[in-house]
Amino acid sequence: MNRIDRLTAILVQLQSKRVVKAEEIADRFEISLRTVYRDVKALMEAGVPIGSEAGKGYFIVDGYHLPPVMFTQDEASAMLLAGKLVEKMTDNSIRQAFESSLLKIKAVLNATEKDHLEDLHAHIEVRRHPMDEHKFPNDFLTGIQRAVVAKDVVRIEYFSSYNEESTQRDVEPIGLVYYSGAWHLIAWCRLRNGYRDFRADRIKNLSQPGIKFDGRNLISLQEYLASMVQGNQELQKVIVQFDASAARYLNHAKYFYGFVSEESVGAKLRMTFLTAHLKSFCRWLLTFGASADLEFPESAKDTIVELVEELTVHYGQQVPSVS
Repeated sequence: MNRIDRLTAILVQLQSKRVVKAEEIADRFEISLRTVYRDVKALMEAGVPIGSEAGKGYFIVDGYHLPPVMFTQDEASAMLLAGKLVEKMTDNSIRQAFESSLLKIKAVLNATEKDHLEDLHAHIEVRRHPMDEHKFPNDFLTGIQRAVVAKDVVRIEYFSSYNEESTQRDVEPIGLVYYSGAWHLIAWCRLRNGYRDFRADRIKNLSQPGIKFDGRNLISLQEYLASMVQGNQELQKVIVQFDASAARYLNHAKYFYGFVSEESVGAKLRMTFLTAHLKSFCRWLLTFGASADLEFPESAKDTIVELVEELTVHYGQQVPSVS
């Protein structure tokens, strides 16, 4: 990137936040702090009103705005791809907001770029399996985001799949995290007096009773997730070698069984998993038959043998032998 393009990009970055640290600019463009200082000085000399706060960073003085930003073709394409992900991996409230944003982006593109997006649209697709049979409302993510920032207590009616019951709870939200194919609301539950993980697609009703909470009394989302990792030291490591013919059937399923990494070993794929339920993992592994070779741990091999023996006895008693 030449210096003129970098200066323009820095100016856009300065407008993206209230205060931008010099380190953030340096990391984004892979330049030294000294170069950042020179670039910011050049912008100031060009008439851009940039202020600074010691120990905090740079900011654009209130009231100054750039003309509408033009998007490159690659940037617009990236937004189109993001829209495909938003369509399949968020709820109605987020989808509607993103669609509105994407229309505004398309409005500032020239004719060639608009044609490019129209042609690209049909060539990108995101597929995912439905995760829940319950048809609950799916338009709460935007409200949850607002509550997280405003420190508003959220009142939810939550359906638990464990006991097939719904409960009403007042919770103090600390964030949203996406894993195992669904969005999860992490919050302090006033009913249970502890942190809880609520799948957003199992919330039957959501409202805000107008109660504020003090966020300083809660841990951050990152601290919660770190504590969950530390609290799951009982996770067991499993290593499996899959034939190439079977690997194509893994797709997203591997992520639901603790997939960590993979490497090619000749004609096979060696995959590493972390699981808290070894027997359930072994049941899943059985579906691949001889196409999966369990490498570690040895105890899992004993579990698979036991499962196979159970099946042999079960079907041996019910299926008459053929002479």
